[in-house]
Amino acid sequence: MAAAAGDLTEPQVLAHTKRRLFPEDGVDAYAVVDTQFAQERWVDRATIDEAVREALAPFNHVRVGSGYPDLVGVRPLDDELLAVDRLGGEPPLIAVEAKGYAGGGVDTERGIVQARDRLGEANVAFLAAPATALSQTDRSLARECNVGVLAVENDGAVRTLERPRVVGNRTADAATSIRFQASTQGVAGKNFGLNHPKNYLAYPLAVAHERDTETVLAERVVGATDAARVGAEFLNLVAVEPNWTTLTALGREVVRFALAECGSVDAALDTFEDWKRSRKRFCEVAPKWGQLARRVVYAYPATELLVTELQSLHDDGERRPTLRAFVEYLHELHPTFTVELFLRGDEGVRERALTEDGDLRTEALADGNAYHSPTVFQLKAMLYHAGVLTERGSEPHRLDPREDRWALRHDVGPVRG
Repeated sequence: MAAAAGDLTEPQVLAHTKRRLFPEDGVDAYAVVDTQFAQERWVDRATIDEAVREALAPFNHVRVGSGYPDLVGVRPLDDELLAVDRLGGEPPLIAVEAKGYAGGGVDTERGIVQARDRLGEANVAFLAAPATALSQTDRSLARECNVGVLAVENDGAVRTLERPRVVGNRTADAATSIRFQASTQGVAGKNFGLNHPKNYLAYPLAVAHERDTETVLAERVVGATDAARVGAEFLNLVAVEPNWTTLTALGREVVRFALAECGSVDAALDTFEDWKRSRKRFCEVAPKWGQLARRVVYAYPATELLVTELQSLHDDGERRPTLRAFVEYLHELHPTFTVELFLRGDEGVRERALTEDGDLRTEALADGNAYHSPTVFQLKAMLYHAGVLTERGSEPHRLDPREDRWALRHDVGPVRG
């Protein structure tokens, strides 16, 4: 028997819960919903409303603990949702199991048990269910299991019936990918903006200069100062606060290099003027600065994984894989991270590219517009300029994933002890 009119289905429960836990204006926040909800029809064959699917996107199949939660995300939570916060300033990894009416009932007990099992890796776990389906027995069981309970009303309001305690856990590769997207270095809804590493290396120098940062940068290096600042934050060279910008440890090292190489920040910025509008590979035009750029881009969380797996492909005889082939290969080894790094989360891309079980529909990978620009264009271009890759990146609308090549400029053969 299908859910009666007015009864909340599981996709509806989850959509209302996501809006409550992850509002669009959330800071240091990112969440994905399991790929089973990206389908046009739900398990009881009822159609999932398009507006509900839009609220649930983006989708990914993320293993947390013993299974795949309906929603997994990272963000700071307020006291209304948490009993005790033991993680200090680090936002918790949140897992949500949703239950709704299907076939006349709501299996709340199963949802609580599923949520408890996610605490092997998640910091916080919730059951979300229609308010009319939750009993005192459910609440007692949830308290025993340290699972929060969210009661969802038909009008979309979400009340906290039980507040969970935050637990400390080390997250596995899949969950770490969600933390990456929630950080200042994640590519979700963001863009590097500029595709030459010199523009980002210059930003900490401008911060260290005695004159106004934006003015110095615009005069000496690049007029797109906002894009340079965002990219410098992406690369962990600066920390951007509402009223000021400070240098990170890596940013200070860039300044120290400039002082050692040029004698002063001002003299270093003079050299940057010589590189304006240059299309030559940066590591060849300025070898020492190119080595510094290599160190900086290698510290970016995605770079080591890309280089390691390209080397593995080379060892297997595939020296110049296409983007499409590379993404297929990566997805076999690191499915969650591959989806987050390469595939856009908007405009239905992941619905077309992923099955209900999170497998790739490889035909969708032939469309360049399916890919994140920060990865396939700007990051790849920076890896080219830093001497890591052999080719520049391409903007998605100009990209043919069947021809775009990802290859190491210097590969290392198998090392034997």
